[in-house]
Amino acid sequence: MQNSPWQVLHVYSNHEKRVAQHLAVRSVENYVPLYSERKKWTDRTVLLERPLFSGYVFVRFSAKNRLHVISTPGVLRVLGDEEKDVVSCEEVDRIRDGLAAGLPLRPHPAASIGTRVRVREGIFAGVEGVVTEFRKPCKVIVTLSGARQCFSLELQLADLDVLREPPPILIQGPVLTIGNAFQHART
Repeated sequence: MQNSPWQVLHVYSNHEKRVAQHLAVRSVENYVPLYSERKKWTDRTVLLERPLFSGYVFVRFSAKNRLHVISTPGVLRVLGDEEKDVVSCEEVDRIRDGLAAGLPLRPHPAASIGTRVRVREGIFAGVEGVVTEFRKPCKVIVTLSGARQCFSLELQLADLDVLREPPPILIQGPVLTIGNAFQHART
């Protein structure tokens, strides 16, 4: 099983470590990539270990152990059975090596061209738009609702929150109406 690809388990969020412990007891090879994060609480600062992929655990198991794996407390399902649903050893090794080397790997929502986003901070905080281009800064197109005019912003992807709603259907290109967001941004 050493060079076989990793299956992905969908587990209850915040139960990744617990699921990994149950799998280890059942002698199932597993991996939960964890990163360290400092959190300021009201009375102290703590160092927390959090899963890089919330709600997911990587596993390698044989077909005869499938029932042991899916009956593990906290496991919701195995993601797919097709080749596209597995993670290669090289990908997992890169993640392991990066974390071991202290690289700042952090979770980030997936964003691609056409993804709806909201600006997190700054003058345009709260403004929503659509990603149209990736370069060093990410280009986001915003539409003024009253004038039906567009403009683009160039921001770092880290300054954007990915929105989950489907984009509205508009006549000209992938743009999004922002409504009263400018009033919120100025206050």
